[in-house]
Amino acid sequence: MRKLLGRGLLLLILIIAVTAVWQRERLVRLSAVNSLFSEERIVQNFTSMSTMFEHTAMEGGTPSLLPQGLAMQLPTAWDDFAGERHVTALLVLHNGTIVHESYPLAHEEQGDPAALQRISWSVAKSFLSVLTGILLEEGAIDSLDDPVTKYAPDLAGTAYDQATLRHVLSMSSGVVFDEDYLDFWSDINHMGRILALGGSMDGFAAGLSETYTAPGAEWQYTSIDTHVVGMVLRGATGRSVADLMSEKVLIPLGLDPAPYYVTDGYDVAFVLGGLNMTTRDYARFGAMMAANGRWNGAQIVSPDWIAASTAPTAPTAPGEIGYGFQWWVPQGSELGQFMGRGVYGQYLYIDQTRNVVVALNAADRMFRNPGVADRNIAMLRQIAEAAAQ
Repeated sequence: MRKLLGRGLLLLILIIAVTAVWQRERLVRLSAVNSLFSEERIVQNFTSMSTMFEHTAMEGGTPSLLPQGLAMQLPTAWDDFAGERHVTALLVLHNGTIVHESYPLAHEEQGDPAALQRISWSVAKSFLSVLTGILLEEGAIDSLDDPVTKYAPDLAGTAYDQATLRHVLSMSSGVVFDEDYLDFWSDINHMGRILALGGSMDGFAAGLSETYTAPGAEWQYTSIDTHVVGMVLRGATGRSVADLMSEKVLIPLGLDPAPYYVTDGYDVAFVLGGLNMTTRDYARFGAMMAANGRWNGAQIVSPDWIAASTAPTAPTAPGEIGYGFQWWVPQGSELGQFMGRGVYGQYLYIDQTRNVVVALNAADRMFRNPGVADRNIAMLRQIAEAAAQ
């Protein structure tokens, strides 16, 4: 009996120890989320996501050439802008060559700033758009007007029951989702805590039950719509987005080093904002877009998809910025001018007419302040114009 009690006590102690370690890991991740954007840590955190969250590595192929061109003259207001917006990286391509590359706020202890992989935030959405176009062209997806439940049956009976792939690509699902990053209790921050604690992003999406309008009637920026796009791609192919993205997009681009996705606890990629790669690699992706889908001798995605996905077809309200299929189209843009955009000042601006790409990373805690987004777009345009001179 004493032996049995002793063994039972030992087993109980072991269970408590394992549970403590497991809970400690979850608490560390939750702490990382709560301090991710703190003033003293934000710059380093944005290049260290793999140390704080579960993640999955992807393949980047053989690094493609990014030749150096003649240095451009940045706009006179750039230095003040970079300081105000806490810019961490700026890389400008003209005709596929680097005409500017700089890394303000670089920490020497982190090594070569050009080699650091920076979090994309919502610029990742634009990568998913390209992957969607490729799979549509290959026939894995029948139509943009297919209901999402055709490929993601777990969404049947949820707020997404009547939404199509077109609706979620254009952020017009009509699903109720609070995107307020400054509200601790908002849906977007609730989702972040689920991600940090190893929960299921699919489960979170399937738990949404309310709509505020019919699908396709109105535009509202709803990040979970992008996760649903990822669910559709996975359901249509039976493969992970990380694998698909590696094969169809990243390996043909030739990135260096291989990028990674932040994932949930089920190894599902955080496709709406969890891509991590160097600023040079964001620029490579932008150069492919500027060249109508062609890069490194290969046609990665068709010009037709680029034209369709970057046209401002979403039902945005009059006077609002335009939106396509996970791409932004600023007001006053000429044909071929569009961008990917992420919170805290991440931008990938493409000007096809000038063949200019501007990749910008930042740690701007004031990115939501009135007028900041408009000033950012104005600066991106000035840089593109200066690069083409």
